[in-house]
Amino acid sequence: MLKGFKDFLLRGNVVELAVAVVIGAAFTGVVTSFTESFLEPLIGLAGGGGVKGGTVTVDGQDFTWGSFVNQVVTFMLTAAVIYFVVVLPMRTIMERRRRGEEPGPVAPTQVELLVEIRDLLRAQQGLSSGPDGAPVRHTHAAEARRSN
Repeated sequence: MLKGFKDFLLRGNVVELAVAVVIGAAFTGVVTSFTESFLEPLIGLAGGGGVKGGTVTVDGQDFTWGSFVNQVVTFMLTAAVIYFVVVLPMRTIMERRRRGEEPGPVAPTQVELLVEIRDLLRAQQGLSSGPDGAPVRHTHAAEARRSN
């Protein structure tokens, strides 16, 4: 079960979707809180401090360069964490598979496929295997009434 789950996760489109939706959304909240709580005040102090820290006013128009820097830092931190926590480990696993160090998904053997086909055909014909592996026909109630 775990092997099948691992193979499912290693498909490219599933990993990309998980990264974009789950990890990206969850971690963006954490990074946003960090940048608003710690970096924004530091940027404000670097821009002169106070209410207008990180803001430049030209002809009555406020340019909030501190907010822009804050968003750039948020993006860079989110991208770095996604790269180091998800992308890099996935790349390592895929390289190992390519080199043959880690086995990929195991395909069923020919015998397993033939047994599965046989069982499906027997099920369609109303047959099943007896204790010795020989086919056994199951009679339906309608067939039993006709034969009596």
